[in-house]
Amino acid sequence: MRGGNMQNMMKQMQKMQKQMQEAQEELAEKKFEGSSGGGMVKISISGQKEIVDVQIKEEVVDPEDIDMLQDLILAAVNDALKKVENETNQRMGQFTKGMNLPF
Repeated sequence: MRGGNMQNMMKQMQKMQKQMQEAQEELAEKKFEGSSGGGMVKISISGQKEIVDVQIKEEVVDPEDIDMLQDLILAAVNDALKKVENETNQRMGQFTKGMNLPF
């Protein structure tokens, strides 16, 4: 009986590992958009936290106020990264509940 339980547990672990891998692949392919300034700056980030697109509306570019543009870019990047992190925690958290493991 003990060997059967161990075999079942191994099968469940393999199944969970496959599901985790599939979830990670889906996240990697997904795009997340962060924005700031009411949509004046938009940043698109992949699930692997790589910036894939930057859009800046022309009217926000003021050579006299570069600091504002830099702040808007930072805010948009951080917004997009937060969305990636939230989705990752939501999807991967189902596999690590109660284990206290980083992923």
